[in-house]
Amino acid sequence: MSEYGVGDSSYQAAGCLEGITQLVDDFYRIMDESTNAEVVRNMHPKDLELSRKKLSYFLCAWLGGPRLYSEHFGPISIPGVHSHLTVGEKERDVWIDCMAKAAALQSYDDAFKVYLIEQLKVPAERIRIACS
Repeated sequence: MSEYGVGDSSYQAAGCLEGITQLVDDFYRIMDESTNAEVVRNMHPKDLELSRKKLSYFLCAWLGGPRLYSEHFGPISIPGVHSHLTVGEKERDVWIDCMAKAAALQSYDDAFKVYLIEQLKVPAERIRIACS
């Protein structure tokens, strides 16, 4: 496979929409089950259906696949979408931890799991800076 981050290589490594949807489903399940994640879970609506779809669609484009988020919801500003929240280091780290646990459950190559979490730290930090 080509280098992650080039073209749609990351999208393909994540299993395209189906694989990303599974990642997101596991992410929110882990968040629901973890008492340590309550602070971040409480930032989401009780019904996660729309949150799941938005995160899956965002990750598709972010990983080099189809721009499903913008097709369905319009343009996105990562910090702007989260501007109503207070996000500090704890919330950022909890979010990343839940995503890392979800990634660990996927059949992704180990190198891609590491790459994915390292890359996700970038928007997570942008949100923290904008919303702290």
